[in-house]
Amino acid sequence: MTRKTAGTMTELLRAALLAAPSLNAIQKATGVRRQTLAAFMRGEQVSIHLASADALAAYFGIVCTRPAKRATGKRQA
Repeated sequence: MTRKTAGTMTELLRAALLAAPSLNAIQKATGVRRQTLAAFMRGEQVSIHLASADALAAYFGIVCTRPAKRATGKRQA
């Protein structure tokens, strides 16, 4: 499985929803209302609750990671 770096969580979730075969199946699996999913996909609903985003990310296998710390050029003693 290859790792894919994408834009924002919103972009990732919208892309996953657009590729999904059934919003009804997603609703049953995640508890997120179909109407909410459809509005979010169309961009009519700009944001969703964090709990909904967590449920959708888990359903689609989307994993968030913290970026590695970048070197600042300063030496620590």
